[in-house]
Amino acid sequence: MISSDELLGLLHSTETFRLERTTSTSDMDKFQEAICAFSNDLPDSRKNGYLILGATDKGELSGLKVDDALMKKISAIRSDGNILPLPVMCVERFEFPEGDLLVAEVSPSLLPPVRYRGRVFVRIGPRRDIASETEERILTERRAAYMATFDATPCIGATLQDLDMDVIENGYLPAVVDAEILSQDNRDIRDKLASIRLYDREHDCPTFAAIILFGKTPRYYMPGAFVQFVRFSGKAIGGEVLNEKRFQGPLYKLLPSLESFVADAIITQRPVAVSLFRERTVINYPNDALRELLMNACMHRDYQANMPVRLYQFDDHVEIMNAGGLYGEARPENFPTVNDYRNPVVAEAMKEMKYVNMFNQGIRRVQDMLRENGNPEAEFDVSKLTVFCVNVPANGVDILQGDTQGDTQGDTQVITISDKELDNWIEQQLLQNPQLSTESLARMCRRSIITIKRHIAKMPHICYVGSGYSGHWEVKDKRNEI
Repeated sequence: MISSDELLGLLHSTETFRLERTTSTSDMDKFQEAICAFSNDLPDSRKNGYLILGATDKGELSGLKVDDALMKKISAIRSDGNILPLPVMCVERFEFPEGDLLVAEVSPSLLPPVRYRGRVFVRIGPRRDIASETEERILTERRAAYMATFDATPCIGATLQDLDMDVIENGYLPAVVDAEILSQDNRDIRDKLASIRLYDREHDCPTFAAIILFGKTPRYYMPGAFVQFVRFSGKAIGGEVLNEKRFQGPLYKLLPSLESFVADAIITQRPVAVSLFRERTVINYPNDALRELLMNACMHRDYQANMPVRLYQFDDHVEIMNAGGLYGEARPENFPTVNDYRNPVVAEAMKEMKYVNMFNQGIRRVQDMLRENGNPEAEFDVSKLTVFCVNVPANGVDILQGDTQGDTQGDTQVITISDKELDNWIEQQLLQNPQLSTESLARMCRRSIITIKRHIAKMPHICYVGSGYSGHWEVKDKRNEI
């Protein structure tokens, strides 16, 4: 708030676009029009405006006595709904021997144009008037310029000491700025970072994007800036926790660690027999699909939320959930054909670091990779307003876990067969369906593939004809073998 000495200086100055004096205490329209005009700050001075009650046009005090009722009446202007968006203002009483002054200090709005009862008021020098069409357009364009995304806003309290400057200067800057231009750029490092929106010169501090990408301790400023992995036993939350890990730190460190972990700890592959003498490798999830989804989660998440990116693995699927629902132009009815960027500075940096391509092809590529690997398509839940969730079903099954997912060749019923009856049962199944694989037989009778192969090997009248998926079983008449 303005001090008494500053107020006296304003009081005796020429009335300008920042100042309006009045002796009235009841002309509420006049007061609200003035506050609306100060909020719009047409000259873009970014300086506060002052409505002073109790002073004449010459700057002389009128002898006003400011009571609580007048203070409440003027303070109520802020939230009575006549001025929208709501103005940022404070009201103070100043006492002098000649009388009191009531001062309403109004800050320029970051969301112009501001309207009083639907009309846009501006100050043209000492004069207050309704904005012209051109002036209103200027204010509208300014609003778009002021509406910086969270990652482009200043991280108040942070300094260059909070950033890994060696990585920025020797790794990132050479990647995003032409080498010749960079060699001739003798500006201060703050100016260089400001040119790529990693520093805010007005507040003399890094932006949140800089902290997210290269900060030494991002969670100090954003408690939810990490990825939480949990491996649950079973198919839903509530099962026993088998593994837990937290990935935190700046994205330039976090992303490669996350990539390696997914490839080493989540992605598994195992051989599955397709015939007596041939096997194929089943991969539970395509690595690039999970990578794409996790990169998108880190890029599009709401970093203002305290919720981390959640990577939960279950027996039959992986769930990825991040704070922040669909953003901007993206809507449930047009997803995934339309996308928008909640964190455009972070997205641009991740593209330069080769983690994403920003071609709006990620979802389609994920679905293509899942289909090629034999997985069902991923399910995207865009109905939640505050989070974005995707479920990725696994491909294949683990026979030892008794799972019955994945085969489509007639093994729809799981039964129990004794060892003595197993040979005859296998023979009957292959007579009914010569296309059955040893994996299918194992699943149907809850035995291992090795057991099925061993029993088939003891029956010389059963042989596999052909190769791969095009082959089939032949069961010869046992009497012809005698």
